[in-house]
Amino acid sequence: MNIAPPLPDTLCYLNGDYTPLKDAKISVLDRGFIFGDGVYEVLPAYAGQLFRFDHHMARLGRSLAELRIANPLTSAEWHDVATQLIAARARKITAAAVNDGENPPNLDQIIYIQVSRGVAMRDHVMPPDLKPTVFVMVNAMKLPTAAQRAQGVACVTADDFRWEKAHIKSTSLLGAVFSRQISADEGALETVMFRGDYLSEAAASNVWVVQGGKLLGPPKDKLVLEGIRYGLFEELCSAAGIPFELRRITRAEVLSADELLLSSATKEVLPVTLLDGVKVSTGVPGPVYARLYAAYQDAKQAVAA
Repeated sequence: MNIAPPLPDTLCYLNGDYTPLKDAKISVLDRGFIFGDGVYEVLPAYAGQLFRFDHHMARLGRSLAELRIANPLTSAEWHDVATQLIAARARKITAAAVNDGENPPNLDQIIYIQVSRGVAMRDHVMPPDLKPTVFVMVNAMKLPTAAQRAQGVACVTADDFRWEKAHIKSTSLLGAVFSRQISADEGALETVMFRGDYLSEAAASNVWVVQGGKLLGPPKDKLVLEGIRYGLFEELCSAAGIPFELRRITRAEVLSADELLLSSATKEVLPVTLLDGVKVSTGVPGPVYARLYAAYQDAKQAVAA
């Protein structure tokens, strides 16, 4: 019999209180639990500094508006909660490293925010004027390995069978769970999905195609979650002189790509070198990836400095 590991005592925020994560509790009638009726955000923090915070807050606001949930905190309040949790975890792991005689730990962290509609008796109709349930936690940033960056990663393809409101960062993630499991069953990192003949996204990443030195991404619409790297990559490409375009991308263009890239808060930008068991182009990470990755690291350093 497998025994689940104990939950950490890392500090989290729940409905106005700071408490150890292992002690945090919500009602079984919370609509986030019953229906997945809520939204979430995932923010990176490098050396204790939040990265693209305003962009994440803007997307959180858009998702909440789509669900008709009033934003329970101001941007300043969200920032204060996140920075307090980051600082508390940094103090804890730094003290542990000192006690163990280890080198200074990596303080890069991921902040997870979740807002559900709140607690009510089970009914599909959205009850008005509920008090939202607000939850925030922090965890260590787990970036791709040096080997994954040097060699690239393997992905598989699948039809995008999820709902047509993918632009909402909803906690209703069963579709993403199923699609990610497809790649896990094949020993691959991600599942690259298509709606009909056109690229949408991966289970937990945006997907980018490089053709002739140009970075291509699917358009920002209701079929794709607008990752925060959409805006970041456009800025980085502009500064680096890399042509950038958002448009419909066919399956044939993906399969014949010069380079194929994934992006997310934890992957940053990551090269795909094997797709459905077939090499992507030469089968090694390409030059556009190398330039984007270097520019991404510079952007991180500018925030952490």
